[in-house]
Amino acid sequence: MSAPATWPEEPLDGPPDARVTVVVITWQRREEALLAVRRLLALPERPRVVVLDNGSTDGTAAALRAAHPRGTAGADRLDVVVLPENQGAVARNTGVATASTPYVAFCDDDTWWEPGSLARAADVLDADPRVAVLTARILVEPGSREDDIVAELRDSPVPGAPDLPGPALGSFLAGASVVRRDAFLGVGGFSRRLWLGGEEELLAADLAAAGWELCYLEALVVHHQASVLRESALRRRHGVRNTLWFTWLRRPVPAALRRTGFLLSSVPRDRVSALGVLDAVRGLPWLVRERRVLPPHAEARFASLEQAQRESRSRHYG
Repeated sequence: MSAPATWPEEPLDGPPDARVTVVVITWQRREEALLAVRRLLALPERPRVVVLDNGSTDGTAAALRAAHPRGTAGADRLDVVVLPENQGAVARNTGVATASTPYVAFCDDDTWWEPGSLARAADVLDADPRVAVLTARILVEPGSREDDIVAELRDSPVPGAPDLPGPALGSFLAGASVVRRDAFLGVGGFSRRLWLGGEEELLAADLAAAGWELCYLEALVVHHQASVLRESALRRRHGVRNTLWFTWLRRPVPAALRRTGFLLSSVPRDRVSALGVLDAVRGLPWLVRERRVLPPHAEARFASLEQAQRESRSRHYG
């Protein structure tokens, strides 16, 4: 993995930007985590970096601490938290709760923020108190090619408040977004029930219901070099389950029926998809207890995305 030519090898001089904390989740990807943290500590914003190790058994936490011993550059800005079990996306809740900054940038262990992006995000959030989430432009490495999802973010059909800093979004991509800490905590963060896989949609819906805006911002850049250490089948199973759960937790019945029908007709007809549907059905008592249909202004955002979701090359579980 080679860093972009613009990437600083060492932390730059200057005071830390006290507005942004970076929260990284990792599991069983020691080498990727080491590289991601080195890059984050070298950012010119000099952010605090909180790594949530989801119970890795490959020595990730020990390797991070050994690579950044106390007294070395950036070590005073690194916190490594070892969780007793793999909490998936919910681990981010712990990171946000421990942050003392008004904004939190999420980062996966195979992504990294472009120098200057965190400061730009903080400037925009400072200037517009309506916005809870900013999602960045994603460049796929090696080669710095735009991820296919970027065009969809840039051309988002979602209605938003006037004069937003960028196109309004219905949901966001956690590994490439900066959130307003108070807004995130105010709606409860990521659902423990969803764990990982499409977990952003429910949080985004609850932010919208609470009156917050979500935006895409072209000036922010995240690089993504997908790890080869992936559990693709499990991620698809959870993704199918979580999409169904979100749909029936928050969408009105006609919209939920449409999305369910499209999902079931578009996923591969195999054991993984069937298990995802079965998992969703098993959660029916919970769905009934927790169902809260979105208010009209929030539902309008998701209704506006239905056609784009059908045509998307990125938003599917193929």
